[in-house]
Amino acid sequence: MAIDDTKPFIPVRIAVLTVSDTRTLGDDRSGDTLVQRIADAGHVLAARDILPDERDTIAAKLRDWIADDGIDAILSTGGTGLTGRDVTVEAHRDVYEKEIEAFATVFTIVSMNKIGTSAVQSRATGGVAGGTYLFALPGSPGACRDAWDEILAAQFDYRHRPCNFVEIMPRLDEHLRRK
Repeated sequence: MAIDDTKPFIPVRIAVLTVSDTRTLGDDRSGDTLVQRIADAGHVLAARDILPDERDTIAAKLRDWIADDGIDAILSTGGTGLTGRDVTVEAHRDVYEKEIEAFATVFTIVSMNKIGTSAVQSRATGGVAGGTYLFALPGSPGACRDAWDEILAAQFDYRHRPCNFVEIMPRLDEHLRRK
């Protein structure tokens, strides 16, 4: 696992969605954490929004952003827990064409190293739809840092070897182009 400096850096256009019944842009620390890391890595913040914990509303926003050619990836934060209002995972799965099962596994491993067995309470997930990557992250700034720093930063860097998400982006929607 290393960066191949002979390859160019390719910025990814990433949207950030915070799912919360109470947060605003003024106090959205998790969203701010992701926005800062996206900028620090040289990527582009393509869109940002905050929505309440409503499955249909979240899924509709994800579909709108998937249809936007200016968005390559969507990171949501919040609503991945076990309580009754936590419906972000279900909304993501409503729109996935393919789930990236290993993302949840790797996120759990990262979390176990930070918070021990409390990691079992997270339902972080990832998937692909319409040529767009989607990741549902927990609502804490620490979990957003962990997901970005330990997984997504490398996978969204075209120079990362042995492989990364960026190099296969042009082929994510090839099934839609087949006749």
